[in-house]
Amino acid sequence: MKTEPVEEITRFTTGKDLIGEVKVVGRIDIDSLNQKTRPSKKFNRDKGSRAPEPASPAQKQEPVPSGETKGEVESPKAPVRTEATAHRITVKKLAGPTVVGKIDLPAEGERRKEKVTVTLADDIAKKKKRKRIRKDKVSIDEPAVEREAVKVGKKKPTKVKKKLVKVEISEEDVQRQIKDTLSRITPKGKSKASKHRRSKREMSRQSAQADADQAELDSHVIQVTEFVTANELSSMMNVPVIEIISTCMSLGLFVSINQRLDAETISVVADEFGFEVEFISVEVQEAIEQAEDREEDLKPRPPIVTVMGHVDHGKTSLLDYIRKTNIIAGEAGGITQHIGAYKVVLDNGKTITFLDTPGHEAFTAMRARGAQGADLAIIVIAADDAVMPQTIEAINHAAAANVPMVFAINKIDKDGANPEKIKEQLAGMNYLVEDWGGKYQSQEISAKKGVGVGELLEKVLLEAELLDLKANYDKNAIGSVIESSLDKGRGFVTTILIQAGSLHVSDILLAGSYFGRVKAMFNERGNVITEAGPSEPVLVLGLNGAPQAGDKFHVLGTEREAREIASKREQLQREQEIRTRKHITLDEIGRRIAIGNFQELNIIVKGDVDGSIEALSDSLIKLSTEEIQVNIIHKAVGQISESDILLATASNAIVIGFQVRPALSARKLADKEGIEIRLYSIIYDAINEIKAAMEGMLSPEIKEEIIGTLEVLEAFKITKVGTVAGCIVRDGKINRSAKVRVIRDGIVVYDGLLGSLKRFKDDVKEVFTGLECGLNIDNYNDIKVGDVIEPYTSREIKKTL
Repeated sequence: MKTEPVEEITRFTTGKDLIGEVKVVGRIDIDSLNQKTRPSKKFNRDKGSRAPEPASPAQKQEPVPSGETKGEVESPKAPVRTEATAHRITVKKLAGPTVVGKIDLPAEGERRKEKVTVTLADDIAKKKKRKRIRKDKVSIDEPAVEREAVKVGKKKPTKVKKKLVKVEISEEDVQRQIKDTLSRITPKGKSKASKHRRSKREMSRQSAQADADQAELDSHVIQVTEFVTANELSSMMNVPVIEIISTCMSLGLFVSINQRLDAETISVVADEFGFEVEFISVEVQEAIEQAEDREEDLKPRPPIVTVMGHVDHGKTSLLDYIRKTNIIAGEAGGITQHIGAYKVVLDNGKTITFLDTPGHEAFTAMRARGAQGADLAIIVIAADDAVMPQTIEAINHAAAANVPMVFAINKIDKDGANPEKIKEQLAGMNYLVEDWGGKYQSQEISAKKGVGVGELLEKVLLEAELLDLKANYDKNAIGSVIESSLDKGRGFVTTILIQAGSLHVSDILLAGSYFGRVKAMFNERGNVITEAGPSEPVLVLGLNGAPQAGDKFHVLGTEREAREIASKREQLQREQEIRTRKHITLDEIGRRIAIGNFQELNIIVKGDVDGSIEALSDSLIKLSTEEIQVNIIHKAVGQISESDILLATASNAIVIGFQVRPALSARKLADKEGIEIRLYSIIYDAINEIKAAMEGMLSPEIKEEIIGTLEVLEAFKITKVGTVAGCIVRDGKINRSAKVRVIRDGIVVYDGLLGSLKRFKDDVKEVFTGLECGLNIDNYNDIKVGDVIEPYTSREIKKTL
């Protein structure tokens, strides 16, 4: 870079045209100069190629001998410096030579100015063109997917994420396509082994795919009981519990981490997080895992047959004949009020287990349970009667439980029996018997005389053979509770029906929310047994409570496991009772005020068995009306105790005992507190008496009856008496004891009692149509001519439910 000014100086100093005469002071030997300050050969070669012409005359004019240069170079240092100061003059000449055209420098300057001018004028346009052309080039050269990714990545990075998500969602389709392609390109052998392997692979692939699809569906469905805590719900949905609590707060509910949520709240919260809720019972939640039975372990078992029908159609009489005993004599009122389970051995050695169900309308739940626990159903219909409501209900229960039915037309020995009428009515309900070309078997019987009973049992066994009933005798017993009661000397007694497995004495039994060790077992005849197999009803002692009829029971390995499950079920049931208890609302208060005379009847029900208590409670609740509400505040199995009386005192309730008696201390306490105890042994007696008591609680309806119409012809004012009206009876009559209304111009102006009623001068009790009379009204003297007097009587009409 330092060599350029040296050459420029030499160029200006060697021009003869610029300086007129040059005075030669001394000569300089160029070869003797310092080699460090001399330009490189490459540079001289380049510069020489640029401007060879001005350098040649300078070299030609200075052929200086080498001898003189050494002596004269050092002495004239000052003049050389003056010429160095003359560098200022040369700078001025750089700007000045623009006028003269002999030197090349001005021409290069003009070219540079032109270039700069063009660049400034078209700068923006060129920049735009470059960007647009460069993008087009990149988009043409690169693949389409990469180009799109680059564009989106620079401008809108969020769109790239969305496209990646879409690719992930469609990944299943891609995998499916890959599997299909691989399956097509796999070699397909023609041998049996290759075909078998290929079909096996295909089946496994399809099953795996089905399992994956089902797992995907199940991942968004949670199974919960009605009351789970917020913490449990968060673990099921894999969501932080703080989000569950915040969601509840947004709904206006303030919950803690261990607070239990009701069904509605659980549904709303789960829906917020994209989950579906499936509510299951406590028994399903705490289901005990059962190993699947192997085919070689299954053995034939006796059929379980339930006998259903209308009340007094002969169900128990049929079982009485089969068992050769008299069951009816032991039932109060001659009707069945319990489910009876009996094991009967027939003459051919085969065994059938019978369930006798009540036919009274109050025992709907019992009939439903009897149908669910049975393999076959015998529908008993009286030939001298018709298909009654409870018969239709029993048929519907059996059809809902998918239980085959056999119709037994009873009482064919009675006068007026018409079996064909019964078959016609069944055909009208789409139940065609085999005699009429249908699929349902029927048999005409007489339960009292035993006519046709053997043929009926043969048809039952035939239906049972078609079902191919089998069970595993070697596993822990499972089944259902038929009845439970409290025996004074033996404690809680539970009747159970074993459906699979075998039950032994000292097994740990779990039924509903109660558990215990089996202390003793009895068959239906009261004989002690130590082991019971499938389809066998037994009476069990040892449970710590009375489970509800219909509860499932299981045999567990340890007492600790049974206690944990039972306590959890009991807690959930207690919370469910508290939550489902009806609280009074403002609307309910307004409705009661509008009625004006709203009353409540609180009842405590104690009974001998759970099924009867349930039936009686449901029947009493159905008696509720708009004016009287029946509340069952407590129901339990066992005798009436002091705690029941104390509860009745606190809640102003009456105590109903169904086939139980109060303890002596409870009776004394009830007499002291004035609590009424009602004892019944027949269910419809209890229902009728409570219905009558409720009718007595109803306020009577007052009905007015107009007995006549009088017209005032004259009005007299008498001292010390007041205004006396002379009237004529236009219609009906008027009594001395009747109430009267004074009507003027169609408007009632007074309503009161008669002060006196006279005909001429005599007091009379009544005056009839067309006769005149005089009357005086108590505390009213504004009677005018033309007024209409309307006598009427009020009578109370007793309300009924």
